[in-house]
Amino acid sequence: MQKFTVHTGIMVPLQRDNIDTDQIIPKQFLKRVERTGYGDFLFFDWRYDRNGAPDPDFPLNAPHYRGASILLAGKNFGCGSSREHAVWALRDYGFRAIIAPSFADIFANNCLKNGVLALALRPAEIAQLAARDAAGHFRLKIDLEQREVSAADDFRTHFAIDNFSRTCLLEGLDEIGVTLKHEPEIAKYEHKRRADL
Repeated sequence: MQKFTVHTGIMVPLQRDNIDTDQIIPKQFLKRVERTGYGDFLFFDWRYDRNGAPDPDFPLNAPHYRGASILLAGKNFGCGSSREHAVWALRDYGFRAIIAPSFADIFANNCLKNGVLALALRPAEIAQLAARDAAGHFRLKIDLEQREVSAADDFRTHFAIDNFSRTCLLEGLDEIGVTLKHEPEIAKYEHKRRADL
């Protein structure tokens, strides 16, 4: 899993509440067995019209958002089914962080397991970011070590994240990776246990 320490990137707003996992990656694209190749189908029903042409009004299709790596979304992002494919699609497209007022629990957990930062900010801060973006091309810096989001125009705020999640992202480890850090102690315990039995 890719480490997340400090990331600076273009922010793209998708100011809709209750964006569910079927909207993030529609069910017809879940046939792949790999964790890659989903980025092309991200928000497919919104990005493309019935003929498969890009919808020019959808933010991800705007030329000035090309290469965006930070998504600004509405509340309850990632609700719906528990499909991990939603995070795979976001990551494969190039998103390293999703900023929203709130996230569905399973989605946020899937983000953590895949090196994507699900970052909750207060609605007033989301509104400030959206207003700044409306004024022009907007880049954000997310510093996980300092728990801080900032921009060159003096926007600065801190965010909360539990220590376990923060450590996993900083070190690029999922739960299995965290467990394997203790492999010598586990092996020692197993050896002692076999001897005791």
